[in-house]
Amino acid sequence: MLITKRKLLQFIALSLTAAAGIIATPLHAQTSKWPEKAVRIIVPAPPGSAPDALVRMFAQKMSEDWKQAVTVENVVGASGNIGTDRVAKATPDGYTLLFNTLGPIAVNYALFKGKLPYDPVKDLAPISLVAKMPNFFTVSSSLPIKNMQELIALAKKEPGKIRYGTAGPGTTQHLSGELLNLRAGIKMTSVPYKSSAQMTTDGIGGQIELLIHNAPVLLPHMKAGTLRPLAITSSERSPSAPGVPTMAEAGIADFEITAWFGFMAPAGTPKPIVDKISKEVGRIIAMPEVRDRILAQASVPISNTPEEYAAFIQAETKKWAEVIKQANIKADE
Repeated sequence: MLITKRKLLQFIALSLTAAAGIIATPLHAQTSKWPEKAVRIIVPAPPGSAPDALVRMFAQKMSEDWKQAVTVENVVGASGNIGTDRVAKATPDGYTLLFNTLGPIAVNYALFKGKLPYDPVKDLAPISLVAKMPNFFTVSSSLPIKNMQELIALAKKEPGKIRYGTAGPGTTQHLSGELLNLRAGIKMTSVPYKSSAQMTTDGIGGQIELLIHNAPVLLPHMKAGTLRPLAITSSERSPSAPGVPTMAEAGIADFEITAWFGFMAPAGTPKPIVDKISKEVGRIIAMPEVRDRILAQASVPISNTPEEYAAFIQAETKKWAEVIKQANIKADE
């Protein structure tokens, strides 16, 4: 029996369609039923830190909704690179997620001259932003400095005398101090700490002149009167500390720094799973108790699509690459 060319082509087309269906069906089943087991979230920050507190709140809400265990694993070291790299190399099946911090995603590529064990763009898939968290510039209440202009005047009078602590190169404390050096035309000295807790203790005690840290960490000390706030690094004043001026109001133009946190997955994670997690983040952030808790920490709750988060990361990466170059910041500072 002879088979015409037309019938042969029809047979091939039908065969390919059937094969595609066989391949697609398991993937669709896999993504539609996700999660079918425990989900692990790695956060490259220590227990008790601001991102750790945030991610644990989200993990609890996710676990309740998904009816699966959602665990949090703190993996610290190398300015957040170790924990981030662990997710970048994980199986892209949606069961290992990253609660990312600013440094390993938008700062360290320029800071470490592209010598990271992972590529933040190629190896990770953005899911959603969660919150933006400003820093406060503060001094011990025992010091005579009353505002930012007095701090700058002293730094100009005695270059290098003003010391500020950092919890590591490329952290928002470090970037805040170096950006102030650039914008105000001064020279302060950064003091690296192995522990941000010790840095905070020394700042309260006046062992270092300037203490820069995340808002949730410093707010209790500001309210207790042991720290005097000079400015907040967000573009607007915070309802949690309405009396503290922004950097612009304090006389420093073009100055905005916020630590930001969000969810990412290994590159190659199925798009339906990424979209499902992104929608889950948006659902949780819309909860009044979650928004109120984030706002109480002088932070801004925010969620977006994976595409919007990718564009945000790109803009932040460009911004900090320019600051690192201008300030000549080194990874070993």
